[in-house]
Amino acid sequence: MDASAATYVDALARLSLFADLTHPQLEALAHSFGEEVFAEGQRVIRQDVTGGGFYVILDGEAKIVIDGQERARLRRGDFFGEISILTDEAPTADVIATSLLRCLIIADNELKAFLLRQPSVMWRMLQIEARRLRAANVWNG
Repeated sequence: MDASAATYVDALARLSLFADLTHPQLEALAHSFGEEVFAEGQRVIRQDVTGGGFYVILDGEAKIVIDGQERARLRRGDFFGEISILTDEAPTADVIATSLLRCLIIADNELKAFLLRQPSVMWRMLQIEARRLRAANVWNG
């Protein structure tokens, strides 16, 4: 494994979503899925347009924009794109890089199989989704 691959595995290991995975599982994850870099100001996901996958932020920051209004910021360890995959609907928000943004990307047609192979990741994802839902209910209340 070269230095860049080792760095990539280390980056994945620091993310809470993957905290329960063993080193070999993290290596497999690193080899199975792509990494993409977005420039500051670049739109990663476009509202009402078919999504491209499940994104996990390795470095950088992005903002969630709904109907032109910023709603939240995402940082290292945060993820996005999963809702449109899980509901099979177009994204309900834009996600725009606010700095150089480096993401792990799992293609939309690979997410289900990945989560079923890695139930600990699915469990952590559900916990985070539950917290987001609770927060959204507080905002709307």
